[in-house]
Amino acid sequence: MKYTNKSNAIAGGRFCVPHSAFCIRRTRNGFILPFIIVAVLILAILATGLIMVGYGVRMQAVRAKCQTAALLAAEAGYEQGIFWMSEQPDILGALQNAHSGASGTIDFESGDCSYQVDFDDYIGARPVFRITSTGTSGIVKRVVDVQVVQEVTGWVMGKCRIPTGPTSTGPVNFANGEILDIPIHINNLKDSPDERDIYIVGSPAFMQKVEMGEPRNTSGGADKYASVMGLFKDGIYFDQPNVRITSAAAVQSKVNRFRDSTNVLFRFAPVGTANIGTAATRRNAVQLEFYIDTSSGSEVGMVKITNNCTVKTSPGNTYDYNMISSEGAGIYQKYGIYAYHYAPDAPLLVYPITATYVTQHFGSKESAPGGQIFVNGDVIIGGDMAAPDPNMVIKGKMTVVVTGNIWIADAITVHGARDPATDLPAEGNPNVLGLIAQGVVKIVDPGLSNNSVVGYPEPNGVPDRIYPSDPAKKHYYKPVANADGAVANNRKLPHTMIVEAAVTVGGGGWGAENVNSSNPKRKTTGPGNNDFLVLRGSLSECVRGIVGQVNSNGYLKKYYLDKRLLEGILPGDIWFGGKYVPAPAGWHDYKPEE
Repeated sequence: MKYTNKSNAIAGGRFCVPHSAFCIRRTRNGFILPFIIVAVLILAILATGLIMVGYGVRMQAVRAKCQTAALLAAEAGYEQGIFWMSEQPDILGALQNAHSGASGTIDFESGDCSYQVDFDDYIGARPVFRITSTGTSGIVKRVVDVQVVQEVTGWVMGKCRIPTGPTSTGPVNFANGEILDIPIHINNLKDSPDERDIYIVGSPAFMQKVEMGEPRNTSGGADKYASVMGLFKDGIYFDQPNVRITSAAAVQSKVNRFRDSTNVLFRFAPVGTANIGTAATRRNAVQLEFYIDTSSGSEVGMVKITNNCTVKTSPGNTYDYNMISSEGAGIYQKYGIYAYHYAPDAPLLVYPITATYVTQHFGSKESAPGGQIFVNGDVIIGGDMAAPDPNMVIKGKMTVVVTGNIWIADAITVHGARDPATDLPAEGNPNVLGLIAQGVVKIVDPGLSNNSVVGYPEPNGVPDRIYPSDPAKKHYYKPVANADGAVANNRKLPHTMIVEAAVTVGGGGWGAENVNSSNPKRKTTGPGNNDFLVLRGSLSECVRGIVGQVNSNGYLKKYYLDKRLLEGILPGDIWFGGKYVPAPAGWHDYKPEE
């Protein structure tokens, strides 16, 4: 008979003798197993958490990397937009014509971008452009949205050289005693052998930054600027983009747009009919005189316009060149300098400057108003008043654009408040003049507008006289500049010649005519036998024009930047800089909403 103790049976059909070693061992194993299971479960949970944390960190790193790549891609699109703008002869014209390069895409290994260049708005009269670029990397997008403006520099030049022949130029120096309180930019001459593109004698005072299109060192590593670096008080910058003043296409495009936006009443095509000189020495011109009218009890800026004048020109000196574009004839030619002019016996046009005001438009955007006069021919700025100081005075905003030359025969100043420390027009003074010529802008030779030149035997004749060989047409001799003592018709310029204007020369250089002349009418009272030519404003010229010869005759330069011009106070887009920079507070980058 087999004994069976059912009370000691355990699950699974196995039996255990009470208090036996076998039973005790099996009981301990049953307790550890759940503990191990729980521990493994905890470790699994911890491992899963660590894996998730690691995955999250990794995803966060990937996302950060994509964010950075997307932002860099967007910035690359912005840079491409800026580069495209800098390559355009006329950015407004390109945008108006929907140029294909105004938008595009760029692919990268880690992403891509798409960019768009648009016109944004006007700040006053200054165009503002907008570049929008969206960068993508993976599923991440970043946007760079920037408002940019064309950088306006004080004095820009295609080359720091003066023409000396049809295809030749020579260096022109900055000299001792000259004050250049104006930023300067000089395009890369790309000469061979490679020499410094700015020419200096002595220690002229460069008071503001100087930009050079060329690098500092030659291709062989020689430092071209080591000996003059100490002269640049506000620094010198190299490898800067060239300005577009040397582009005939850029100048023509801007002139055309200005012409088309000018009131038809102030678009002139003069036809001079005075029988003076020969056909080769006659030019058609408009005479402009600016003054203040107080007859109404208030000060009103006025412009007196004499159309259909005939200018008699004389052979220029060695340095009197303008630029030409005809093939096979070189790039410079001698031009006839101003000697004197005749006006017809016709009613003068006299208007408040505000009557010439127009606004520029781009689509639905409109600029602040400003005065515009367009002349398909030449312009003489000067008066025939007998007062000792018949300077031209500007009250209002005025831009004069001509297809020929602008001859300045009087000092030109702007009306209104002035900075007592600098004598420049004060900040907030709204009065300004812009002079833009497709020919040259020159101070006339002060020795060529007197009686001996025009051929009258009477030395003290009346100021206005009928031209003797053609009295029926009643053409009157128009003396300009300051009266020479008691002889009303002998005119000469002041010792210190002041021009307050933004000057743009599309067909050569700015300066004085017949500088190398020994004519006794030329002033020679300044230091080193030079007078001063004071420019308060800005200057753009294709090539340097000569203003004087050191220790000989002509003028020494005193040029000062009128900072108001940097705000776009002039009507129209007549800037030629090749650099575009963000407008104040104009940079925005962000992640677009999904």
